[in-house]
Amino acid sequence: MPTLREVRSRISGVQKTRKITRAMKMVAASKLRRAQSRIIAARPYARKMKELLGDLAQMAEIQTADLIAPREVKNLALVVVTSDRGFCGPFNATLIRAAQGHIAAQPAGVNVRLICIGKKGVDYFGKRGYSLTGRHVGVYGNLAFSFVQSLAGEIIARYLRGEFDRVDIIYNEFKSISTQRILIEQFLPVPPLPASPVVPKKPVDFIYEPDRLGILLSILPRHLNFQIWRILLESSTAEEGARMAAMENATENAREMIATLQLQYNKARQTAITKELLEVVSGAEALRSPG
Repeated sequence: MPTLREVRSRISGVQKTRKITRAMKMVAASKLRRAQSRIIAARPYARKMKELLGDLAQMAEIQTADLIAPREVKNLALVVVTSDRGFCGPFNATLIRAAQGHIAAQPAGVNVRLICIGKKGVDYFGKRGYSLTGRHVGVYGNLAFSFVQSLAGEIIARYLRGEFDRVDIIYNEFKSISTQRILIEQFLPVPPLPASPVVPKKPVDFIYEPDRLGILLSILPRHLNFQIWRILLESSTAEEGARMAAMENATENAREMIATLQLQYNKARQTAITKELLEVVSGAEALRSPG
């Protein structure tokens, strides 16, 4: 049975840990509020951009555009979006398992190369012999749109050169503080939008100036840039939500552990006091007994 000093030391250690986890929860909550406001502001623009592209892409000549026309897939690039830091529960582990499953599901003969964003993905896949063709670490500390433009430009250029036949992105979508959803989206070639379940009574015939193809070729790179920007915002927000939930659980577990250790300490202290009383009583009885 542990001594009173050992139990007191454990209680002190868990109390310090609880202070740390509580502080980390508060920091994550502050970052989450800022990140959540950014992603809420970005989603409507991304959605409208997709709607506009869906309308523009109805022309037959647009279907043969370099960034839209499908190819036979021999080289697949998978962009894996993880975090740079830990202490966010199963946020990274679940996504990495999903990425491995997506890689394993590819047909035989498809060469998969990874572009990892986030230190956790770079460390995991880099140490296990995967083919990494891009490593980006430390981008979340000061996430800027200029980085997104550079990354998207590099991916598009390599796609147009024929290095990749398809580019997929796997990331965590923010749903709520305690819920993240892993999504795998095709980035290139730009996939056709799914048909709307609601059929409008009368299709709207928009007039485009100068022409559909010119407008499409103009906004397509902007659309791709903004999709990566939205994905990084989604992942960053989901990470802070996961970290906040993980630190809240850790704080609650520490509180329960302190209560258990305090009970153990009281029992050990009571046992020690009872033992001392028995020794005193036994000594007194020994002195009273006739020699």
